[in-house]
Amino acid sequence: MPAPLNKFKAAIANGDRQIGLWLGMANAYAAELCAGAGFDWVVVDGEHAPNTLPVMAAQLQAIGDKTHPVVRAPIGETWIIKQLLDIGAQTVLVPMVETAEQAQQLVRAMNYPPKGVRGVGAAMARASAFNRIPDYLTTANEQVCLLVQLESRAAMANLEAIAAVEGVDGVFIGPSDLAADMGFLGKPGAPEVQAVVEDGLTRIIKAGKPAGILTADNALAQRYLDLGASFVAVGTDVTLFSQATSALAAKFKSVPAPAKGASGY
Repeated sequence: MPAPLNKFKAAIANGDRQIGLWLGMANAYAAELCAGAGFDWVVVDGEHAPNTLPVMAAQLQAIGDKTHPVVRAPIGETWIIKQLLDIGAQTVLVPMVETAEQAQQLVRAMNYPPKGVRGVGAAMARASAFNRIPDYLTTANEQVCLLVQLESRAAMANLEAIAAVEGVDGVFIGPSDLAADMGFLGKPGAPEVQAVVEDGLTRIIKAGKPAGILTADNALAQRYLDLGASFVAVGTDVTLFSQATSALAAKFKSVPAPAKGASGY
């Protein structure tokens, strides 16, 4: 029995549109709730959310096969990628990739020898169903999916070289950090930033790789999809919850209270 089919990897390779949601609440209950919403993929964020390895493992268990979980590593280091793969992440998003050499190292981290340097500990790993998938070691490389995140001017300058690395399955642009690097801190929607973002998406697609991005702006999300981005995250659980709770509180706090002593009849 081989490693489970990575349907997300197959979909983006085929150019199929995949709509996603970012998970930053670091909570298995919330992850399970969002996983059942109908998104094609969700991101368990290990970079900015307060996630530890056991907390991420619990979210992967809660998500199950309701949707495809992508795990964003906190950093592009071999040791953490090995652990993320072992807890069951088949698709890993790595932030702050700026060179083809970095991308090559990440490909090696994602794969077992001879293609890579992933450590062999599948008997202890959730990824292999704790060694109940007999052919896991010989089939896992085919089903892992590496997404590299470009979020600086240096990364954008090296985009084609990064995209050309064999084993990079998708290229993701991070508008917020890119905006900061360009001098537009907190303004990813600035026209100057958006020009670079759109150019980057076009260049990724021209290079023959699936392009991805995150935005909570509905108009921008549609614009990116129209440009050909194939995996687009259209919001975050934290923002959705924050906005909904604030709106509900404001709705009722703005209603005038009845005059004291009024009977209501």
